[in-house]
Amino acid sequence: MDVRATLKDHLIKERAASIITKGKQKSQLKCDTDSVAGCVSQRACVYCGARVVLNPVTDAIHLVHGPIGCASYTWDIRGSLSSGSELYRNSFSTDLKEQDVIFGGEKKLTRAIDELVEKYPSKVVFVYSTCIVGVIGDDLDAVCKDAASRHGIEVIPIQSSGFIGNKAAGYRAACDALLRLIKPVEGKLPPKAMSLNYLGDFNLAGEVWIIKNYLKQMGIDVNVAFTGDSSYDKLKKASSASLNIIQCAGSMIYLAEKMKDLYGIPYFNVSFLGLEDTAESLRKIASHFGDAETIIRAEEIIEEEVSKVRDKIEWYRQRLQGKKAAVYVGGGFKAISLIKQFKEIGIDVVMIGTQTGRKEEYETINELVDEGTVILDDANPSELERFMTEKGANLLVGGVKERPLAYKLGVAFIDHNHDRKHPLSGFVGAVNFAKEVYSTLCSPVWKYL
Repeated sequence: MDVRATLKDHLIKERAASIITKGKQKSQLKCDTDSVAGCVSQRACVYCGARVVLNPVTDAIHLVHGPIGCASYTWDIRGSLSSGSELYRNSFSTDLKEQDVIFGGEKKLTRAIDELVEKYPSKVVFVYSTCIVGVIGDDLDAVCKDAASRHGIEVIPIQSSGFIGNKAAGYRAACDALLRLIKPVEGKLPPKAMSLNYLGDFNLAGEVWIIKNYLKQMGIDVNVAFTGDSSYDKLKKASSASLNIIQCAGSMIYLAEKMKDLYGIPYFNVSFLGLEDTAESLRKIASHFGDAETIIRAEEIIEEEVSKVRDKIEWYRQRLQGKKAAVYVGGGFKAISLIKQFKEIGIDVVMIGTQTGRKEEYETINELVDEGTVILDDANPSELERFMTEKGANLLVGGVKERPLAYKLGVAFIDHNHDRKHPLSGFVGAVNFAKEVYSTLCSPVWKYL
């Protein structure tokens, strides 16, 4: 008997409801739940989710209340770009020690806020709680309220103790903080007719700027992006937009719902990953505003941009035809776009999973993939290894945690997370993606395995 295989089967059975194979099971995939106890999944913690959403606010002080290890999850080496302040590149921490755990860390937090505000003048301070803070019970709200009153600025607590939920809970904690920040002082600001907020883009390698340029050519103003290249003053004006569009639904659907309830701003999902989704998203936005000139201009931009890249995409498609890809990313909407984008370059997705996908997103994924494709939620390394091997995947798309697994298996890897320095959004991003897939899949190194 193969003990290793038996062990893997046992681990899979514990999560049977979170893994399906298209064409073999009719049951609904279980998702948006806490990770299985004792199973170290690829999903990140609450603090991680909050940090992803808020850290691109460029002129804010980001203070992590906890041990120094948590502060190592920072954006100083990540691809989120700024057109102004670089303050967000710093990762500040209270660096809690054993003595603080015993006697409490509130005084240390107060001193840290005072010191940072004096050294780095800012209008807003975000204070993130971590697991240990949730255990010892520091009153984050009280400390932040007192500091805000003392300094005359906004000091916003983020309830992001890592063990209180999953990454999606961190998204909601961050969105609650943003709602406190963008609330107008006196009622709703007057709406700007041809303007929108772009939710769920963190300006990796300048992707917000690429999309802003398309929309500007259509006559539409991007009021504020959440949160790529955003600032305190920009976020304060968020309620004046007449539409919210969402790129990353996992992180921003909660904020969009709240802004619809509070300010009456409608929203819908978009995706600027791949030629098909980028074109359809621009059409959808133009159609919403209903201006004939905007609709015509959108079609002109699509035709112009696609004509520039069509031959390049076809060149890569001919060379990548028949390859197989595995995908494990954060959100369901990104996963959906990647299935379409891989089809554009002739690659079949044989395994796909997400950290925070929702029921309706998994239903769409199931419709798009071929028979036999494995679909899984909140995977662990053992499951990823098993299905990548069984399905003969030549390539894995994921984030920093998945890279070592791919290389150990001798499989090509594409980073679609926050570490990358090249844009993958828009028409130019589609070419960059195809080029990266080709360069890693067709590298001479694979001949030596």
